[in-house]
Amino acid sequence: MPLYKTLNNRSNTAVYIWEIVESEAWLRTDIELSQNSMNRLLTMSSELHRRGFLSIRHLLREAGYADNDLYYSENGKPYLKDGRHISITHSFTFTGIVISDSPTGIDIEKQRDKIQRIAIKFIDHESQYLNAIEDPTRELTVIWGAKESMYKLYGTKGLGFKAHCKVDRFNIDQETIACSLHFEEDRLDFDGFFLEMKGFTMVYILPKDA
Repeated sequence: MPLYKTLNNRSNTAVYIWEIVESEAWLRTDIELSQNSMNRLLTMSSELHRRGFLSIRHLLREAGYADNDLYYSENGKPYLKDGRHISITHSFTFTGIVISDSPTGIDIEKQRDKIQRIAIKFIDHESQYLNAIEDPTRELTVIWGAKESMYKLYGTKGLGFKAHCKVDRFNIDQETIACSLHFEEDRLDFDGFFLEMKGFTMVYILPKDA
C-alpha cells in the first residue's frame, strides 16, 4: 500500500501523501463511498483522476475518517464534520491531505521548467531573490505551491497570487518557508513546510505559531 509519507511538523496537524501506483479496481476495494462521491466518480472521464479521487479516500481512512465525514461547501472547499480543518491536493501520481486543528492548505505540483515562463503571472516581491538563481524551477514550484495553499485556506474569490500572496526568501534545502496574505483588510502570516519527492513538490501552510 503506497502511503508514501506522513508528516507531523506540528502536534495539532498531520499530512498524508499517497503515490498512486495501483489499479482503479484495487483502489475501489475496502472503502465505502457516499452516494455523492459515487456520482462525482461517474462524471470523471480520466482514469488517473478517478484513481486520485479514490486514493484520497484511502488517505482519509489512514487519518481515521470515512468518506461520509467529508463534505464540500458551495465554492468547493472541503470540510470535516467533526470541525477539524482539511485541505486536499492531487497532481498526476501523487495525492495528499492535511488535517489540522488550525486553518490549513496543501498543494502538490510537478516540477517543470515551463514554470519559469509563467512566473511573471504569479511572482512579484519574490523576484528580488529569484533573480540570483540560475535555474529557479524548484524555488518557483515551492512559491506556486505556497500561494496555491494560501488560496485554498482563504477560500475567497478575488484573491490573486501575484497581488495578494507573498513568499519570503527561503533556502531550498531547509524545507520551511514564511509567507503572508494581504487582501482588503486582512493580513495573515503563515508558516509553510515543503517536501520534494520524485520530481514533485508538496507544500502546506498553517497560521504562524498556531
